[in-house]
Amino acid sequence: MSAAPVPEVPADPAGLARVRFPVLRSVGRAVLSSRKAMAGASLLAVFVVMAIVPGLIAPGVPGTELYRPGQGASFAHLLGTTSYGQDIFTQFIWGARASLIIAVVAGLLSTALSALIGVSAGYLAGVADGILSLITDVFLVIPAFPLVVVIAAYSKSGGNVTIIAVLVATGWAYGARQLRAQVLSLRNRDFLVAARLRGERVFRIIVSEILPNMTSLLVANFLGASVYAILTAAGLQFIGLGNVNTDSWGTMLYWAQNNEALQAGLPLWAIAPGLGIALLGGAFALLNYAFDEISNPALRRARGRDGRSDP
Repeated sequence: MSAAPVPEVPADPAGLARVRFPVLRSVGRAVLSSRKAMAGASLLAVFVVMAIVPGLIAPGVPGTELYRPGQGASFAHLLGTTSYGQDIFTQFIWGARASLIIAVVAGLLSTALSALIGVSAGYLAGVADGILSLITDVFLVIPAFPLVVVIAAYSKSGGNVTIIAVLVATGWAYGARQLRAQVLSLRNRDFLVAARLRGERVFRIIVSEILPNMTSLLVANFLGASVYAILTAAGLQFIGLGNVNTDSWGTMLYWAQNNEALQAGLPLWAIAPGLGIALLGGAFALLNYAFDEISNPALRRARGRDGRSDP
């Protein structure tokens, strides 16, 4: 008796190709149709330009002490000068680069670590899930900011590299928990079952089948991690941890506070970097609305009922 023929698994089970690209189109539509997301994208574009070509906006070296100290705002010095004779506007423009680099690099690395641990835990299940979930839970219950302060204090000379490493180490766990829950909901979908039946390796299934269907959640995790990085890095630099001689908004606040800028009649020395940090964090937060809408079905339904462009 001949063996029964093995049914052929279709090359595109469950219409996977039709799943991936609409997700990417939805991301673009969400940004374009949301006023909040467009405002965030516009703000972020301004800061990106400042970070790429600061010399065209504010020529000069930000730390150079060339001017009369303690000047107010004028055409020559749009934000005045510091107590050391440095141009505050030049410092503000050049400080955008370091602040944006910390936000993007820490956000990307935190998201990558979250995806590695969260997706692996959700897909592998069993003992691997138990171990990885235990590690995630430990990092979730540890108070983040005190740990950040302690580690950064012991590695004070490391500058931005140390700050980024500390931010990644303390900022990945929440995203990993979210991604694990999403993978658990996808694990037994038809297209993943078909991929396992085809004999695909675990790494290929995760990279080619799971991650493309989690694009919006990954982007939302990156944006959330970036906001955390911006605020925490500024806080660390403000209290003097890290290299205080770098050109960033956090170190501007540190020197402004040390020199009692508000009492000395130089409020813009403190207001400018504080406003920059708030606006950069706000840009990432506003963008996050659009991607939350895609990854959260409840928000999509609410938007459909209200008929409004903003979530």
